[in-house]
Amino acid sequence: METVLDPDWDERGALLGSLDGRIVALANWVKLRDPHAAEVAFAVGDDFQRRGIGTRLLERLAARAAEAGIEEFVAEVLHENAAMHGVFRDAGFAVTRAAEGGELEIRFPIAPTHGYREHVASRDHVAVRASLEPFFLPRSVAVIGASRRRGSIGGELFRNILTGDFAGSVYPVNRKGDPVAGVHGYRSVTDVEETIDLAVICVPGEQVLAAAEDALAAGVRALVVISAGFAETGNAGTERQEQLLGLVRDRGARLLGPNCLGIASSPVHLNATFAPRSFPAGKIGFSSQSGALGLALLERAESTGLGVTSFVSIGNKADVSSNDLLEWWEDDDETEMVVQYLESFGNPRAFSRIARRVARRKPILALKGGSTGAGSRAAGSHTAALAGSDVAVDALFRQAGVIRARTLEELIDVATLLSAQPVPRGRRVALVTNAGGLGILAADACEAAGLEVAPPGAETRTALAEVMPAEGSSANPIDLLGGATAESFASALPPILADPAFDAAIVLFVPTVGSNEQAVGAAISEAAAGVDKPVLCVFVSAKGAPPSLRGSANVPGFGYPEAAARALGRAAERGEWLRRPAGTVPELECDRAEGQAVVREALEAGSDWLDAAQTRRLFDAYGVPLVPERLAATTGAAVEAAEELGFPVVLKTAAPGAHKTEQGGIALDLGDEGAVLGAAERIGAPLLVQPFLRGGTELLAGAVQDPVFGPLVAFGPGGVLAELIGEAQFRLAPLTDLDALELVRGGKAGRLVAGFRGAPPADEAALVDLLLRLSLLADDLPEIAELDLNPVLAMSDGCVAVDARVRVAERSRPHRAKSW
Repeated sequence: METVLDPDWDERGALLGSLDGRIVALANWVKLRDPHAAEVAFAVGDDFQRRGIGTRLLERLAARAAEAGIEEFVAEVLHENAAMHGVFRDAGFAVTRAAEGGELEIRFPIAPTHGYREHVASRDHVAVRASLEPFFLPRSVAVIGASRRRGSIGGELFRNILTGDFAGSVYPVNRKGDPVAGVHGYRSVTDVEETIDLAVICVPGEQVLAAAEDALAAGVRALVVISAGFAETGNAGTERQEQLLGLVRDRGARLLGPNCLGIASSPVHLNATFAPRSFPAGKIGFSSQSGALGLALLERAESTGLGVTSFVSIGNKADVSSNDLLEWWEDDDETEMVVQYLESFGNPRAFSRIARRVARRKPILALKGGSTGAGSRAAGSHTAALAGSDVAVDALFRQAGVIRARTLEELIDVATLLSAQPVPRGRRVALVTNAGGLGILAADACEAAGLEVAPPGAETRTALAEVMPAEGSSANPIDLLGGATAESFASALPPILADPAFDAAIVLFVPTVGSNEQAVGAAISEAAAGVDKPVLCVFVSAKGAPPSLRGSANVPGFGYPEAAARALGRAAERGEWLRRPAGTVPELECDRAEGQAVVREALEAGSDWLDAAQTRRLFDAYGVPLVPERLAATTGAAVEAAEELGFPVVLKTAAPGAHKTEQGGIALDLGDEGAVLGAAERIGAPLLVQPFLRGGTELLAGAVQDPVFGPLVAFGPGGVLAELIGEAQFRLAPLTDLDALELVRGGKAGRLVAGFRGAPPADEAALVDLLLRLSLLADDLPEIAELDLNPVLAMSDGCVAVDARVRVAERSRPHRAKSW
């Protein structure tokens, strides 16, 4: 019984499943004589079998056991126990069976393979969508704290539901059971005869727990807590929030909030928010961690013709998160785009996994608040110094295909463009204008946004010559001159939009005396109709873009060329991501047990930095190429090592974690015994002796553990100027083969790898393999706080790290349950 009541998560572990205060399932593992294997056992109450509970417990148990170095589970199962056989079969592990009398011995490795992850993701998706249905498609709603008093949050929210023409039933609940807005009131949710799908709680924070208990007792399985007074207020509020979440989870329910604005869902005409008016229906699923900011965004969006399928204010996101909402919107056919305002990530890895999947089907736009300053921290390695507070967010969004907007304006602009126009096939853009100066500004803005102002084809130039004034310019920007009319644009745009030299077009117009703005807008829209390229318009007018612009082709209008260029640049990024293959995380040979042993040895010794021998053992275990070296305890031993390796050699201090260049702890190209002796006496023992390698490109490769996002893999220019040059690129582990290839080919490092200024190109495949192995190492061993290979010498045939530094740190242990 001790293994269950007091799991230490080193030799044994146990998990319980509970519902409504009852323990309904138990799973535990105990380490066997083989330290990498554990026996696993399950028990699920008869009334709760065949609901996937055993499979879920197995998932969680395997993840916890892997953290303790367990690689394989073993179970003894009776032949006739079909339910238990189903648990192991459905989990997604590669199971082997061996009969022993009346039992089967079942064995399976618990390392999460691609197939296993797919099984887990599929189960997550089905479960999350089912749990969120009462929020988005409720048939009945109770507003707890609905008051007759005008101006109260509960009262106004209740009236919003009524005036929004909600498709279901809505009930006001308050202490006296007073009617609200002519609707009969109730003292308790349990007094309502109809089963309530969704309860919205609008009472003071200290009364929320009692209100939630009342709703859950009535069978409600979806709660929206508008009330403040929780984690946002300090320790006492955090404790109250944890109590609320525990109560909700114990009943198998879901919680939105607390401290949120509410939820609106267009399919059922639900406006369960205290916004001043209903939300316009449209194609966007929108969530915001800030309720007020969400309202401001929606006000701005509505003015551009955007609307929502649903709006969700997640507040403190104690339970329902941005990840959950992505799961819902993924299969919602009415939602064609997702827009999110985020301030934090609860589970970045889950976000990345889900967003990668969703972004293949519909664009995801995100604005991340809190992206500067506060994330800086002291760093002991080049890699950590190069990883700023916002690097992980950029890496996450880039890998997941999320379009990151930097401002509120840009978020709305990109949403406006993608909701109305196709994604461009490339970055070549045609600029068509009636004002030369505006065209020049647009060209500058396009270049800044990573777009190419390409020249038109010969056929297009010929066609334009027939319809343009002789003084105009058919180069790009294409200048129709100030006297251009609607007819001018109607004649010029078709050959431009048909030209295969262009992937998109931005039309710029400044009204002049006698110009008909409505006619010009209509001409642009008609020319864009049926074209499979995005067409944008910059209408520089105090009145804004005319409504006629959205006639035939729904061409989006912008006030300035910079806004249009930025939006088109973001759309081009999406097009490139969609054309990029998904990539795979390769299965690489490694000795995980040896890697774990090295880390454990260092931590038990109280070391922060691995010594030279430990560093080599670690990298050898993961197949990371290091230059040969010898450890010398004396100057004489250093000379002997140099003679063994062959002159010339390099001498370095072997002090763990030392920045060798800054501390004078390195001597290069030592060609004889005397040079070695002199350098050894200056640097001091212990020493590392390495052969001096000539040639090759100096690069940096490394990894750093982000406290929120997990391991980040870095790649960039290396050597002593790594931090000065900067330009290191980062990706979240685990890397796919394409993630690693993008790192090797991207930025300044990519130019070096390709062969800079006559240098021979480096071995791209070897560098990709190096980064994949660092990714695997950092992912397997979260105790690796930071890791530097600088420099890595990349040759035309292979690569090798000539200096390596690894810092380790204890990670937080799983919570140990001490009592029931």
